[in-house]
Amino acid sequence: MEQYKSILGNIGKYVTLNQDETKKLLAIIRTTKIKKRQFIDQPNYVCQYRNYVVKGSFRSYFIDGDGKEHTVQIAIEDWFVSDFYSYITQTPATLFVEALEDSVILQMTYSDIEGLCREIHGLSEYFRITTERAFAFSRKRALSNLSMSAEERYLELLQRYPDIVKRVPQKVIASYLGFTPEFLSKIRKNLTSNT
Repeated sequence: MEQYKSILGNIGKYVTLNQDETKKLLAIIRTTKIKKRQFIDQPNYVCQYRNYVVKGSFRSYFIDGDGKEHTVQIAIEDWFVSDFYSYITQTPATLFVEALEDSVILQMTYSDIEGLCREIHGLSEYFRITTERAFAFSRKRALSNLSMSAEERYLELLQRYPDIVKRVPQKVIASYLGFTPEFLSKIRKNLTSNT
C-alpha cells in the first residue's frame, strides 16, 4: 500500500474514493521501474499507459526535420507523463518520453481507466480535473513563450519549479524553454552577476 501513497494523496486533493473504489483502482495499477535514458513512449507506437511518476524524472520531446530536439514536457514526482495526445486518441505517438533518472512509475492502461471511469464517478471526475489542469498549464506556457523574454521564462521556471532546475540537465531545460544550452548559460551567468 505504501507504493500507492503518493497517487492516492494526489487523487485525494480533488475527489474522495471509498474503500471499494480504491481497491478497484489499485487492481489496475502496474508498478514499473525505468532506467535512466529508457523510453516509455516512442513515435509510431500507440501510447497504452497513463504513467504516474512515483520517483524520478522524465521528459517528452520530438525531433524536427533538422534533427533538433524540442522538449514539450518535463515531469517529476507526483506528475503524470505520457504522449497524452496518443493516449487520449489511441493513435500513434509523435513524442519520445524518456527517463532522465532511474525512476519508478505507476502505469494504468487506457482501457482499464476508461472502464473504471464509467463505473466510478469520482475517478472520472479526478481524470477530468487533472486533464483540464494540464490543458490550462499548456495554454499558459504557450502564452508565456509568446509574451515573455527568455530570461523571464527561465525565472518563472526557477520560481515555480526549483527542483526541476536543480535535477534536470541544462540542455533539457534550454530545449523546454526554447533556446540553446549556451544561451541558458549566458542567462544564468547574467543573473548571478546581477545578484
